Amino acid sequence: MKRYSAFAIAREAARHHLGWERAWASPEPKSHYDVVIVGAGGHGLATAYYLGRNFGITNVAVIEKGWLGGGNTGRNTTIIRSNYLQDASAAIYEKARSLYETMSQDLNYNVMFSPRGVMMLAQTQHEVRGYQRTAHANALQGVATEWISPQRVKELLPIIRLDGPRYPVLGALWQARGGTARHDAVAWGYARACSAMGMHIIQQCEVTGIRQSDGHVTGVDTAKGAISCNKLGLVVAGHSGVLADMAGFRLPLESVALQALVSEPIKPIMDVVVMANTVHGYMSQSDKGEMVIGGGADGFNNYTQRGSFHHIEETVRALIETFPMISRLKMLRQWGGIVDMTGDRSPILSKTPLDGCFINCGWGTGGFKAIPGSGWGMAELMAKGHSPLTEAFGLDRFREGRFVDESVAAGVAH
Repeated sequence: MKRYSAFAIAREAARHHLGWERAWASPEPKSHYDVVIVGAGGHGLATAYYLGRNFGITNVAVIEKGWLGGGNTGRNTTIIRSNYLQDASAAIYEKARSLYETMSQDLNYNVMFSPRGVMMLAQTQHEVRGYQRTAHANALQGVATEWISPQRVKELLPIIRLDGPRYPVLGALWQARGGTARHDAVAWGYARACSAMGMHIIQQCEVTGIRQSDGHVTGVDTAKGAISCNKLGLVVAGHSGVLADMAGFRLPLESVALQALVSEPIKPIMDVVVMANTVHGYMSQSDKGEMVIGGGADGFNNYTQRGSFHHIEETVRALIETFPMISRLKMLRQWGGIVDMTGDRSPILSKTPLDGCFINCGWGTGGFKAIPGSGWGMAELMAKGHSPLTEAFGLDRFREGRFVDESVAAGVAH
């Protein structure tokens, strides 16, 4: 794999850009791999990458039924933060945030990480107490956050209206090193690095069955034929329950659509990420000038990727109270992503009842920010059978009643 650099750009410019090679190969599948990862989104590709980088396991296939990064990785609002209350959550998200900071250099691919800061508005007294508690917890966890006043909020975000008619801004939890990254570039960068290590990324290859013998996984049936493997990782976001059913076990989660939209592009008006959980909306501005707006999940189970109009209406109406100027914008496009929701709104990174089969799912509405930390922990779990990052997120926690309940802790798990 040729390295990207300023010199490479100059060289290719001189020869009309005819010398660029494909970012990743598209080979035909082999009959056997040491590890098969189902799902070529950010989490699946990160798992494969860290298997190779950290443990030297490179006889790996990443199988995707559609196109690389075509699921939730390409259908989110790109927020990166680690200011969670629970210790286990803060640990894996802070690992992810720190890996994002050096990802472009590590992958030799610009993922456009922008540590512009993430602000979580407190608009009720309950939220004030909750976010102040989170700030204290983050200090103990080594996560750099702080509680800021309404005046400081206004300095960082001049377009905000502090004295909203229903929900005035009473302060905010501020994480200066949070931010955003280019979601597609994260998937592309990991794919390129995996391909350079000799791993196979196989697109348009749906898994139709999971093979097992005496309680141990032996391979998968796919649209391109049977593939045997020693270990299997299921990393398929909204369709985790479908794959688990093929493997013979059930998961304590449900699949719903999560909506998002972008406005027409405008000149720069905000250089931070803002989340308003009371009115349930979050917003940032993209490099192209679009206002990237996220809202709530559907109240019913479904597999649609379109979203529903009433959620868009509710989200925009709520945000207009705090940001009146966005009422004059036109919506450019909207979409939905299929998310796995567990009862405690925390992920599952775990061994499964099928020996040799591992699962990574249940990220709900906060999967993008966790990609590198999730991949790091999942790779360690698959390679060694144990990872400190994933220990609290095993399937057995639901049977034992030791939930990692971020929905109660934060009121929202975005």
